[in-house]
Amino acid sequence: MENNKQQINIEIKPEVAKGSYSNLAIISHSQSEFIIDFATALPGLAKPEVGNRILMTPEHAKRLLNALTDNIQKYESQFGGIRTDAPRATFNLADLNPNGTKS
Repeated sequence: MENNKQQINIEIKPEVAKGSYSNLAIISHSQSEFIIDFATALPGLAKPEVGNRILMTPEHAKRLLNALTDNIQKYESQFGGIRTDAPRATFNLADLNPNGTKS
C-alpha cells in the first residue's frame, strides 16, 4: 500500500517554540470563521488575560477537532482517562451574559 501522507516542512521561531500557557479558551464563530481566544486565569488576577487569538475557517476548525479527538484517544490509551470534572474552563462566547459572566 502506498503512503499518501503529505510531509510538511515547517519552521518555528524560538520565541514561538517556548509556547504559552492557557487554562481558558473562549470560542466564538461567524458564518466564515471560528475565533479561539486562549487566556490564562490565575489566582490574584482580576481578569483572565488573552494571550493568543487564533482565527480559522470552519473547515480547519473541524480538522482541528478531528486531530484533537485522535490525539486525546491516543493519549488516554497510553496514560489513562483524562478527568474533566473540574470547573469548566472552555466555553462559547454566546454562553456569557452581557456583563461577561457565565450564564
